[in-house]
Amino acid sequence: MRAYYFDNVEGDQRLAHDSGREVTAEQLQKIGVLYWYHDNLDGVNEIARQREYKNRDEINVTKAGLGDVYEAKIKGFFEEHLHHDEEIRYIRSGSGFFDVREQPKDEWIRIHVTPGDLIVIPEGIYHRFTLDENNAIVAMRLFKDEPKWIPHNRSAQTDEHPIRQAYIKNIAVS
Repeated sequence: MRAYYFDNVEGDQRLAHDSGREVTAEQLQKIGVLYWYHDNLDGVNEIARQREYKNRDEINVTKAGLGDVYEAKIKGFFEEHLHHDEEIRYIRSGSGFFDVREQPKDEWIRIHVTPGDLIVIPEGIYHRFTLDENNAIVAMRLFKDEPKWIPHNRSAQTDEHPIRQAYIKNIAVS
């Protein structure tokens, strides 16, 4: 995992967009983003047990894996959104970028994930995802309950949603 501030330069979302301003795992933790590296499933299983992740599946984000919905999915993943649940991903193969909004500055932090990376995006944080130039990632998705992935795109309404407000309050305390 490598994290840095997004440069906000127009262009292909799959490029690095590296501003040269690094972000540490400790800085990510302050905004609720958790990170571990595990080269096998034993460590992932232990974290799943500790954090009570009961279900999992895999998503193959490639043209072959998603078929006719590939372009629509890639576009949807890159829309700024939040979830009412944590987003937990263990990267099995390939690579991509999670962008998360830093608080209180509202700047994008870009997180490049590769095989072995396990990332937890907290509920209520605005974020987005894109592939990198390799155009492929296979990720295990972990869930506390039944698998679900419902994005709530950023708007005045989501800014005021109780999940978003709880996230902001939690970050202000930490």
